[in-house]
Amino acid sequence: MAQSRLEKIGTIFTRVQGLLRGGAMKTEDKPIWYDVYAAFPPKLEPKFDRPAPEIPVRKIFYAEDVVRAKLHKENRPQETISLFDHRRSTQSQQFVHIYQGLKAQGALDEQRIYETALDLLAEQRQQARLEATPEESLPEQDAESKTQLLSDFKEAVVSQQTTSSPPSPAPKGKKEANVGINIDSLFKD
Repeated sequence: MAQSRLEKIGTIFTRVQGLLRGGAMKTEDKPIWYDVYAAFPPKLEPKFDRPAPEIPVRKIFYAEDVVRAKLHKENRPQETISLFDHRRSTQSQQFVHIYQGLKAQGALDEQRIYETALDLLAEQRQQARLEATPEESLPEQDAESKTQLLSDFKEAVVSQQTTSSPPSPAPKGKKEANVGINIDSLFKD
């Protein structure tokens, strides 16, 4: 039998090696990485009990990250984001772009730049809404077309009822044979 499959015993390489030696795994089924690992083994074997190196994690902050965090903390942009749509930028991306443009001008302090960028973003969103809705509202339908639509709907309902057989009404108070729940008992208080 091959070696133990417990992750705390040995490494993945030694377990695959044991499976190959024991015949539990065919040579054509061995993983692609096996030959590379055998040719170029790591300096330190990746074992379960090896302590993690004490390397300090560097803090990486970009200037736009701080601005975006402040925007999301104070304003909470309400939008639906599609990860498949690469053409449209999100509200936070638009805000950061406006903020960086205002900061490049250098005439205002940080708080004034933030407030101005919020106002400009609100104006952009308002203009986008106005462009999305048609300028002229749809003309009201006259009474004749409304009655025609209503009569067409009624005809469709009648034709649908005549083509399908109506269900036979169940006697009141009796439980249907194919339903396991008595509806009358559900709403008793």
